[in-house]
Amino acid sequence: KAPLSGELVRAATVAWVVSLVGVSVAWEIAHVLRLPDKTAGAFVFVAALGNTGYLGYPIVTALLGRGALPEAVFYDVFGTVAVLFTIAIAVAARYGEHEGPVNVLKELFTFPAMIALLAALAFRFVPWPPVVSNAVMGWLGVAASMATPLIMVSLGASLDFGAFRGSLAPLGAVSGIKLLLLPSMAVAVAFVLKDTGGVRLLALQAGMPSVILALVVGQRFKLDTAFIAAAILVTTVGCLITIPIVQLLVH
Repeated sequence: KAPLSGELVRAATVAWVVSLVGVSVAWEIAHVLRLPDKTAGAFVFVAALGNTGYLGYPIVTALLGRGALPEAVFYDVFGTVAVLFTIAIAVAARYGEHEGPVNVLKELFTFPAMIALLAALAFRFVPWPPVVSNAVMGWLGVAASMATPLIMVSLGASLDFGAFRGSLAPLGAVSGIKLLLLPSMAVAVAFVLKDTGGVRLLALQAGMPSVILALVVGQRFKLDTAFIAAAILVTTVGCLITIPIVQLLVH
């Protein structure tokens, strides 16, 4: 029921700019570090794209209130997810392995979060009786509460502590890009777009740790999933320090 506004469009725009900067910088650093192809593809993925859904939604709600959630959703679905299933999928296909051509539009519009958002937007224009609407929302709430525990189980099952050996430089670079450079870029773009009112939210979303869906894409394209899991763990722990610092600086 949130009003559609310019702030929502700006949030998606900032997400695209931030993500593309992340892809570009990570691409160059991967070449400087001379990473193997499958590790380089994983490096670009986890450095450029953040966990703006599973962690972004609850953290934005906790720090900024439920009124900020629609903008966080647009940043995530029309920004992070859109980049993930277009630019990032192309990167994964370039560095990894796959059979047959990759149709990025099909990947994007068959992604559950995109389907859910489009269904929700259509839902706005249907005069459902309150009893039906409440029942649907109640069921969706139960399903949503299961998402984070399940993805954490997936992350735990993918962790290989051997991936940390010899990967300190790439993991440090991922953390620097994801947790420091990209939120700084979001703040700069917000001021350029004169969206200073939403700068805290944009900095929050841009500073989320590496996207957990990178594990799914990494498995599909046979990227270095051990490195992906290690990067997710390192940036998730690191964001406990960087998020409060960034929020203090932009408050």
